[in-house]
Amino acid sequence: MKKFALAAVAALVIAGCQDKKGVSYGFADKAENLTVSDVVLTEPPVANESLKTMPAPAPSVQKKIIKEGDISFETNDIAKARKRVTDALKVVGGYVSEERQANNSYEKRIEYTLDVRIPAAKFEGFLKEITAAGDRIESKNIRTRDVTAEYIDVTTRLNNKKALEKRYLELLAKAGKMADVLEIESKLNDVRTDIESNQGQLNYLSKQIDYSSLSITFYTQQSAKDNGQGFGYRWQKSIGDSWGIAVNLFFGIITLWPVWLLAAIIIYIIRRLIKRRKAKRTQQQ
Repeated sequence: MKKFALAAVAALVIAGCQDKKGVSYGFADKAENLTVSDVVLTEPPVANESLKTMPAPAPSVQKKIIKEGDISFETNDIAKARKRVTDALKVVGGYVSEERQANNSYEKRIEYTLDVRIPAAKFEGFLKEITAAGDRIESKNIRTRDVTAEYIDVTTRLNNKKALEKRYLELLAKAGKMADVLEIESKLNDVRTDIESNQGQLNYLSKQIDYSSLSITFYTQQSAKDNGQGFGYRWQKSIGDSWGIAVNLFFGIITLWPVWLLAAIIIYIIRRLIKRRKAKRTQQQ
């Protein structure tokens, strides 16, 4: 009897151990063969769904720098200096935006000024070439301005307006009522006006960034005759001015011949009237 009881207890223990080993209910045999890919979720958690719709981060923008300056130098040959400047401009692909010439009587010199635009990447090389063209550098000032933040701001506003325009166009295609159509078109006109304004600002900034500006002034000293201080020069100038005044007066008188003719007729009529009155008084006496 004791042997039977011991056998029964041993059978129960063995059965219990077998149940614990098979707790996976049919999956225990596969547990040892599972890989990482078998347990990774095929869909992200619901809490991360917003990540799918988040806009992509804005791309990094290279620094936007506007470079400008001015240089002034003395030269013995104005024409040669100008040719050297224009030749250097052709080499770098620049151009003259404004050209001025002046006779500076206070400084007693003839000045020539060229406002030029140069590709920003070639600004330094062009500046060295121009500096070498002068016999004596009087002044040189170079300024830089960082407009990166302004460029990004204008670009962002432009992209937002274009996205809004696209959305309005989609709504316009779906609009069924005339009132809705008119309202959407009014909004579109406002958005397009903003787009044109922002695009203009962006184009202007891009041009300022791509092409640096430089004001080049070169001059040569005047002689005593040229600057108007010599006696002979002043004498010749006085004679020339007097002759010019006489010629202008002569032609001015000729130009007014209708006035002179009318005045002569009026004087003639007045004199005839005076004569008649005198004749009547004589007869009455």
